[in-house]
Amino acid sequence: MLSPAVFEKAAKEFGTPVYIYDEKTIREAHQRLRENIRTNALDGILYAMKANSNPEILRILLQDQIEGIDAVSRGEIERALKVGFSPSQILFTGNNLTDSEVDFAMLNKIWLNIDSLSRLKKVGKKYPGSQVWIRVNTNIGAGHHSHCITGGPESKFGIWEEQTETARLIAKRYRLEIIGLHQHIGSQILEVRIFLKAMEALLRVAINFPGLKYLDFGGGLGVPYKPEEKSLDVQKLGKEILKLFKVFCQSYDRKVHLILEPGRYLVAESGYLLTRVNTVKKNPDGRKFVGTNSGFNHLIRPAMYGSYHEITNISNPNGKKEKADIVGNLCESGDKFATQRKISHVREGDLLVIQNAGAYGYSMSSDYNLRPKPEEVLVKSDGSLRLITVNR
Repeated sequence: MLSPAVFEKAAKEFGTPVYIYDEKTIREAHQRLRENIRTNALDGILYAMKANSNPEILRILLQDQIEGIDAVSRGEIERALKVGFSPSQILFTGNNLTDSEVDFAMLNKIWLNIDSLSRLKKVGKKYPGSQVWIRVNTNIGAGHHSHCITGGPESKFGIWEEQTETARLIAKRYRLEIIGLHQHIGSQILEVRIFLKAMEALLRVAINFPGLKYLDFGGGLGVPYKPEEKSLDVQKLGKEILKLFKVFCQSYDRKVHLILEPGRYLVAESGYLLTRVNTVKKNPDGRKFVGTNSGFNHLIRPAMYGSYHEITNISNPNGKKEKADIVGNLCESGDKFATQRKISHVREGDLLVIQNAGAYGYSMSSDYNLRPKPEEVLVKSDGSLRLITVNR
C-alpha cells in the first residue's frame, strides 16, 4: 500500500473523496503477467478496459507495449483509438449489439467478436466475405458473484457450444471467415484448475474450426481482496497453459495466437478510494456507524456484489480495534462499504483508505443523489501526484 504521507498529500491537494492510482503497481502487474505467462508462448494480452478506462492508465499499458484492448462498447473503442491504439489492436466483444455499433466497428476495421447466431447472419448478409470472431459458451461459468458469471446455462453471453456447427454453416453461406474463437467464463478467478478446465473446453470446440488464427480464453484473473486470500499463481497458470496449448497446436497442425484478457488483475491493486469521516454515532444497542463523504455511487461493488475491500484508518493506524459499520452519505440503507468490520478506532475527520479499488470502481461510478464523482489522481513512478480525471 502507498504510504500515509501520500494519501495525506492527495487529500490536501485534491480533497476527498478521491481515487488514487499507483503507476508502479500497474506496471508491475503487467510485467508479472508477461514474465510468467506471455513468455510461456502466450502471444497476446488484451486489456479489458471496462475495469478502468482512464486514458492515463491506457497510456501506461500502451507504453508498456501491451498487445491491445478488449472493448465492449463504441465509447471504449473511441477512447482506445484516441489514446493511440490502432484498430488492429482492438477486439470488440459487445453484447446485444445494435446495427449502428456493428457498422461502426466494420467501418473502422475493428475486430468484431459475435455472440449470437442472429447477429452472425446479419453481419454475413451486410458484410459477406468478412473476417470475424465468435464468442462461445462452453457451459462453464465461474466468478465471485452470480452477476459476474459469464458462462453456463444462465448466461446471456455467447453462442452455445452445440450451436457452433450452425455458426460454421452460416459463415460458409455468407463467405465469412471465422478467424478467432473467444470465451470468458467469469470474473475474480483465483484457482488455476478452473481456468484450465474452461481452456480445455474451448480447445475441444476449436479443433473443428479450420483456419483459426486466434484463440482468446478471456480474462477473469483475480486478485486477493480479503487478507486470507492467496494470489493467483500466474507462474503455474502459465506453465499449464503452455502444456495444453502445445498439445492442441500439434493436433491442429497450424500456428494459432493465444490471447488472454486481464482487466482486474492489471489495475485492481493499484487503486484506492480515499474518503474522510464526517460522522461517528452509536445506536442504543451499541452498534457503531462510521459515516464517510463517499458512497456506493463511487464504489458500488460492496452494495452490488457484497464484495470485500480492506479499509484502513491511516489517521489512527495504531488505535484500538473496534467493530463498526462503515457507511456512505447516500439516501439508501444499502449504502455500506463494510458491516461490523474491525478497524482502528475511528474519529470524525479521520482519513479512511479503501483498498483494491482500481478495477470496477470509478468505471462503475455515478452521480446518484446528484453527488459528483470523485477526482482521479495518479501517483507517478517518481512519486509525484497528477490529476488525471477525464473531463466530465
